[in-house]
Amino acid sequence: MEEDSMRRGLSQARVSAYRRDGFVAGVPVFDATRVADIRSEIEALEARYREGAARQPLTQFFRVNGQLVIPLLAEIARTPAILDAVESLLGPNLLVWSAELFIKEPGDGKTVSWHQDITYWGMGETDEEVTAWIALSDVSVEAGCMRFLPGSHRGGIARHTDTFSADNLLSRGQSIDDVDEGQAVHGPLRPGEMSLHHGRCFHASGANRSGDRRIGLAIRYVTPDVRQPDLARDYAMLVRGTDRAQGWINVAGPRGLFTAADLALYDQVLKDQAAVLAAGAEGQVPLYDAAQEEGRPV
Repeated sequence: MEEDSMRRGLSQARVSAYRRDGFVAGVPVFDATRVADIRSEIEALEARYREGAARQPLTQFFRVNGQLVIPLLAEIARTPAILDAVESLLGPNLLVWSAELFIKEPGDGKTVSWHQDITYWGMGETDEEVTAWIALSDVSVEAGCMRFLPGSHRGGIARHTDTFSADNLLSRGQSIDDVDEGQAVHGPLRPGEMSLHHGRCFHASGANRSGDRRIGLAIRYVTPDVRQPDLARDYAMLVRGTDRAQGWINVAGPRGLFTAADLALYDQVLKDQAAVLAAGAEGQVPLYDAAQEEGRPV
């Protein structure tokens, strides 16, 4: 389905399904040509920065706040088709808190344990957020698509155990124990489709047993009314409407690819966020280790 056909937002049936289940999958966003172009750009970045960027592995920027230093990710986060769908759930004023690439190579054994996204974000149990997860390859059951536990968003934040497993793509390997797998629902996505899920919805994903890479982009949208009482300051990119509440430090998006000014902002954001996002961890949280540096040479 062409991108233009999504610009009226979600159907009422899909909005109702999201409210009931905490997720909705199979929402069309990009056509095959655009998906191929995006994937090509990502893989060109991987080739160009094989040895890292700004003395950090490229995965650091792919996995944490890539929208601040990689124009492609900021551009995708502003896609009207995505924003229309998110607006159907959150209303007309939208900010991007983060954008993260999740890549599983064929046979690499990487998984994502059962968790709730919002656990360590410092936002409490707000309903004013949603994750848009866009498939940039075939994200089938075999490739390790997400599984969701319907209705789990209606409870509070569950207890998570930090495993720090090497095969877990989550920052701490955080995991919810005793999930009833028999109630789980798979959410396979074709290239160019997305799912939307609530931050309290239990979800997980298995290993990639297909013959291709499994590439997905998770974009975290919030409304201006979201507050982070445990964080002195945090940052978000206004992508639709207005921010009259002004509870966030608004950022404009990158000037270019890994510019010095954007990297300096990236370091400041990471430093300000790390106190909350790594709080309570009994081990190091590698994706936030860079926050301990005073500066990063470009």
